[in-house]
Amino acid sequence: MSPEDQNTLGRTGGASFNDAATFAGNTPPPTLDRGTLLSNGRYEIVNLLGQGAMGAVYKAKDNELDRWVAIKVIQPMLVSSPAILKRFKQELILARQITHKNVIRIFDIGETDGMKFITMEYIDGGDLKSLIIERGKLPPQEAIDIVRQICNALQAAHAEGVVHRDLKPQNIMMDQHGRVVVMDFGIAHSQETPSMTMTGALMGTPEYMSPEQAKGEKTDGRADIFAVGIILYEMLTGRLPFKAATVVETMYKRTQERAIPPVDLDSSVPIQANRIVMKCLEKDPDHRYQSVDELLKDVEAVDPDKKIGTLNRVGRSVARRSIPWKTVAVAALLALVIAGAALMMRNRLPAKTAAAVHGPVTVIVADFSNHTQDPVFDGALEPVVKMALEGAGFITVYDRTQMRNLGLPPISGRLDEPAAGKIAVTQGLGIVVSGSLDRQGDGYALSIKATQAVTGNTIRTAEDAASKKDQVLFAATKLAATIRKALGDDTSDSALRFALDTLTATSLEAVHEYAAGVDQLTNGKYEDALMSFSKAVDLDQNFGLAYAAMAIAARNLGRQQDAEKYIKLALAHIDRMTERERYRVRGSYYALHGDEQKCVEEYGTLISRFPSDATAHNNLAFCFTQLRNMPKAIDEVRQATVILPKRTIYRNNLALYSSYGSDFPTGEQEARTVQQMAPDFNLGFISLAFAQLGQSQLKEAADTYGKLQTVSKQGASDAASGTADLALYEGRFADAVRILEQGAAVDLANKAADAAATKLAILGYTRLLQNQKPAAVAAAQRPGRQQDH
Repeated sequence: MSPEDQNTLGRTGGASFNDAATFAGNTPPPTLDRGTLLSNGRYEIVNLLGQGAMGAVYKAKDNELDRWVAIKVIQPMLVSSPAILKRFKQELILARQITHKNVIRIFDIGETDGMKFITMEYIDGGDLKSLIIERGKLPPQEAIDIVRQICNALQAAHAEGVVHRDLKPQNIMMDQHGRVVVMDFGIAHSQETPSMTMTGALMGTPEYMSPEQAKGEKTDGRADIFAVGIILYEMLTGRLPFKAATVVETMYKRTQERAIPPVDLDSSVPIQANRIVMKCLEKDPDHRYQSVDELLKDVEAVDPDKKIGTLNRVGRSVARRSIPWKTVAVAALLALVIAGAALMMRNRLPAKTAAAVHGPVTVIVADFSNHTQDPVFDGALEPVVKMALEGAGFITVYDRTQMRNLGLPPISGRLDEPAAGKIAVTQGLGIVVSGSLDRQGDGYALSIKATQAVTGNTIRTAEDAASKKDQVLFAATKLAATIRKALGDDTSDSALRFALDTLTATSLEAVHEYAAGVDQLTNGKYEDALMSFSKAVDLDQNFGLAYAAMAIAARNLGRQQDAEKYIKLALAHIDRMTERERYRVRGSYYALHGDEQKCVEEYGTLISRFPSDATAHNNLAFCFTQLRNMPKAIDEVRQATVILPKRTIYRNNLALYSSYGSDFPTGEQEARTVQQMAPDFNLGFISLAFAQLGQSQLKEAADTYGKLQTVSKQGASDAASGTADLALYEGRFADAVRILEQGAAVDLANKAADAAATKLAILGYTRLLQNQKPAAVAAAQRPGRQQDH
């Protein structure tokens, strides 16, 4: 890699020098001239980036690895101090414990002629403090994006037991792509390492110090959360909340006074952001967010268009404790996540987002044409393009792995542009996206095209180049962003840059294995899928989506404990996912553990930001049925049918939910529509029979189950359960027992253990109705009867 391609540590200073220890009267250390060589010529000094009490930071070239680095050199006069050297080494040790894209990477510690130095990643950008000074204050969305990345860094640090304790804008860097990097763990401490103190040292920077630090009390991760509140306050208002003339007065104010709420200084501050700031700035740590996870959840839910106007604030007093807002939401099924049926929820609070003012757009992504002869690109571009497009809330995307979501069989062979166009027309999708990858000298040329499915008119074409293989994914996301803009997306450039960085944080090889696993998962090859996902995480141990996919594969294989293990690993690496996928994975975790209220919260926030997803409405409707709220279930699934009118499962759910709500005539009408759309669709027969049973049309229901029996093996199994249900309804218990016994035997012969277990459970219930308790117990203990997960 050439030096120009390496991210670096910063034009405008690179590191914070408001270090804990200050030494009055020290003269500046001698600077290293351009061209100075360190470590036997490995590092070549280019220029000075910044200077402070502890030393200086230089931009340098690593001649051995051909990349830019930053070199932090300790002052020569401090080398003889064991305490300073211990702290210097601590910075290296603690920072290297944390591996995260939003934490500065520390490479090594070195020594040349008695001079100690640390080599670290070089960020090509500036520090946050300089940005705030230059612009006065930042737009809310940009401020929230920055805080989100800061929280991601702290989440990783706290997970390792490392508390920063000196978080401030001066040691937060931003590169030219919008990536935020937290640095200077020089006074950090871990749970295993006692914090170091020095006589006369001020541990932390007064302007950003927590009250407990100011009082010399024990600190934990909540001190960092307090600092986050001050940083967000400063970005939103351009002011510090506890500014005073002296250090002592500044520290006193934060221990005794409550900050003026940001909205009282600027009415354009979003109400949710104001609540976050005030909760972070609680003087009592027990009243703040108790973890960065809690804070990050609220940060990701901020809608910058929700503001408190002047009239709304007249006579309003800010509560001492901020009140967490909750939205209506529901649980999800884990197995729906990867296949594109991850659940989302509608936020019942008004939100003015791009999706709210833009009609839903449905897209199908064709297989990209790989002309490079390199198989690593096969299947690797499409999922990245899909996720990049779905960063716009009004866009829903399907690719070859999601044919089941469209009621179609899996794709065999290539899904080229003509085939994708045919599917789009038959399924009512609006846009076809296709592309190609070619070699261009030593690099690559990538092109993309968006076409209207019905007319064939080209909406937008775009091209980009990548000089190296590992830059192709980023080029693909940039092109997808171009298509997003053409379709009406107005996401800010800073937010879009962050999304692109998130999407391309893993390696091309890992994405290739992940894509192969998703394809195998779609085709029911769960063991193969699990192996492919395992390869993906072997290549990139921080690949959160691959862990989530492993959870689905394990769940489908009946390995519940493995599924829980993998979903926890996915949560531990959630920072490497897009915003949409984060909500999906968290919601899946809560669904797996049966915590419906948490699912409500997760998916409620998700659908407020991405409301145009047909699958979201469908699955939200399912969750409303679990809450016995049929009117809302019907409303949601009806919206799903509006977005995808030719999706059979949505129409069938509308039929079922209408019957659940006792509107059996509508249930029958919709079920007959399903049969016209898909004559061999098993569930269509079931919904029709259910509607007929509700109208006391018992003979008609029996005839419907009779027809279902001839459709397939699964149809015969479902028909047996249905006819047994009819027998129970009519009080024919002996007939029900006979049907269930025979049906379970057939299921076991067909190795359909789940279907057999269901019938045996109903059989046990039937025996109880007959007051035959021993027989009921025997049915429950029969081979094939599975334990509930």
